[in-house]
Order: sequence, then C-alpha cells, then structure tokens
Amino acid sequence: MDAAVSPAASSLSDFVRRLPKAELHLHIEGTLEPDLIFSLAQRNGIALPYASVDALRQAYQFNDLQSFLDLYYAGASVLITEADFYDMTMAYLQRAQYDGVAHAELMFDPQTHTGRGIAMETVFAGMARALRDARRLMGISGYMLLSFLRHLTEDDAQATLDAALPLREQYKDLWIGIGLDSAERGNPPEKFARVYARCKALGFRLTAHAGEEGPASYVRDALDILGVERIDHGVRSEEDPALMQRLLTGRIPLTVCPLSNLKLCVVQDLQQHNLARLLRQGLMVTVNSDDPAYFGGYIADNYIASAQALDLSREELAALARNSIEASFLPDEQKRALAASLDAALAAA
Repeated sequence: MDAAVSPAASSLSDFVRRLPKAELHLHIEGTLEPDLIFSLAQRNGIALPYASVDALRQAYQFNDLQSFLDLYYAGASVLITEADFYDMTMAYLQRAQYDGVAHAELMFDPQTHTGRGIAMETVFAGMARALRDARRLMGISGYMLLSFLRHLTEDDAQATLDAALPLREQYKDLWIGIGLDSAERGNPPEKFARVYARCKALGFRLTAHAGEEGPASYVRDALDILGVERIDHGVRSEEDPALMQRLLTGRIPLTVCPLSNLKLCVVQDLQQHNLARLLRQGLMVTVNSDDPAYFGGYIADNYIASAQALDLSREELAALARNSIEASFLPDEQKRALAASLDAALAAA
C-alpha cells in the first residue's frame, strides 16, 4: 500500500491491533473504569458522591488538567487492598493485550495512596502480582515507574522514595524507573532536582512529564536539570526550534497522548494536533493513552483516532509502533525480539 494513503476505515482497527507495540505513558490509576470504581467502592464499603455508574461517567468532562486531577484523585480513593490494585492492573493488562500491547511501562502514584494510609507494600504487591501473572499467562512484559506528584514538595518525594526503597530488591524485575506527574503549572522540573539526582545515582531509569500545559522550557529543564531519558507529552516543544533540533538529533522520545490532549483542551480539535508533524520531521514520537478510563480511549483508540484525524498512513502507524519499542526501557535483546515480531506482523498484513 502506498505510504501516502490512509488505511481504509474498515481495516484500520484490525491493522492497529495487530501491530506489536509498547505503551510507555499510562497511569494505572487512570485506568479505573466507572464500573470498577463502583465495584471496589461496594467491596470496601466506600460511599461515592454519584448515584450510578452513568452519573460518574457523565462527570468525565474536563476544562483543563486540574479539573481532571480532582476527579482522578477522588476515583483512586476506592483502592484499599492488594486485591484492589491487582484487579485494577489486570483489567488494564487484559485490555492492553486486546490492543496489541506487548510491553507496558506503568506509572503509579504511591503518594495518592500512602497519603490515605495505604501501605506502600500494598500498592507494590497488587500491581506486581498482576504484572507477573500477565507475563506468565499472557506473554506481556511490564515495568513499574514510581511517579512523584509534582504539586507536593520535593521533601515529600524524598520521603516516598525512602519508603519504597526497602521493596526494591523484592520487585527488582519490575520497578526500574521514576516519573514525575500531576499539575505542571507552578511546579517546574528544578523543584525536583535533588530527588532526581538521587534516583539517577541509584540506577533508576528517568522520565518526567513536561511540555503538556507547561512551556517548552520545562522540556529543556527536564533534560538538563533532571537528566531524563524521555519526555512524557512534550507537545509544546515546537515553541523552541533549538529544542526541536535537540530532540531530533538526540533521538529523545516523546510519549504523546493524543486523546488526552484533546480531552484536557491542550488542542481543541484532534486535526490540530502536532503528532503527525513531529513524526514527519523525524522525531521519536510514540502514541499512548495516559488515563484511558477518563479520556475515552485506550492505546488502539489513540492510534485509530490519530490516523483518521491526521491522515496517518500504515507506514506511519508502523513507525509509531516501532518508536514505542525503541523508546522503551527494555534491554536491547528484548527490543530486537519485539521489533522482529513487528516486522512479521507487517509482512503478514
């Protein structure tokens, strides 16, 4: 098929789901669907301020990042036991398998839970059991990226790291990296310089949100001050031509989340999104779902919606999947194996 021709709508979904891909920007607490929230609330005796699943779903209308975060943190309040964290994580992994995800790097926010009195071990244990079951039963590999909440203090982040480090050996096959999420505005990267320096010295892989609501300078500072290896979002990098050249020549990955950007009004219409423009300039952009339960689309939905809105060809969709494998924190040998499986899928398409 000619690279300039968009995939036919009738076959687009099948083509996308058959592409082996990695999901690199996924907040596991953001996968809590309304029906699971209600189920866990009932199991744990928690009263919700919504009369029904439909009423909760109707509340998923956001003006900006903060309006989403307010509901996001409220939804996470139903997570109490190890079984809750397991059920949430496994529900995502089952959906990810359907969407063709071969490897997932899950961001999680322990401060959201420890601040409510949930033990750090409970959070780790539930997620890890689901990831190990998925690896054994479904063939999906996965990592855990402990993410600090940037609206809290760096001292709070340091304390969170202190609480988690005793678990590192037990979960060394899964917990390999650190992230930085929550509200960008008023919380620049340099706020977390010391804790990131500590994490780098400890050998963690590093990523951080930047350039979603925050300016392009936050992307540059995440690279220079925090020492991150990839940027979560990064769509405002276009404001700085020198930064764009740096991203291009350095092959620095951007984990872009198109439907999230639309839902949070980063763009007003998906046709305005710069995903295709970044890709066609040669940047290592990837497609991800961010908080899919809240933003109306899992990873395949993001690929499909982007293809339709931005006239992405099959070749470009395959390039996005290939970028996701290259941008992952997997060892090179596993990257090569996944790239080979992508080649095989394309040959059979």
